[in-house]
Amino acid sequence: MEYDTKMINRMKRIEGQVRGVIKMMEEQKDCRDVVTQMSAVRSSIDRAAAVVVSKNLEQCIREAQTEEDSEAVINEAVNLLIKSR
Repeated sequence: MEYDTKMINRMKRIEGQVRGVIKMMEEQKDCRDVVTQMSAVRSSIDRAAAVVVSKNLEQCIREAQTEEDSEAVINEAVNLLIKSR
């Protein structure tokens, strides 16, 4: 799978969020604020994983030779999404 600029930028934003959480911890910010930001990071990661899986699924289905191949690819994608949770 080819990762486009949008996906790379999304991951860089997540990296910035993580750095923000670390800074909050270093500054001894309130735990509720830190956890709120950690939840935002988790949500961003979950959305990014869903985009990667869906794009990969679309590509794999287009390349699948038979209906059985497509079904196997779909099952694998669903398992990846479940595993990422």
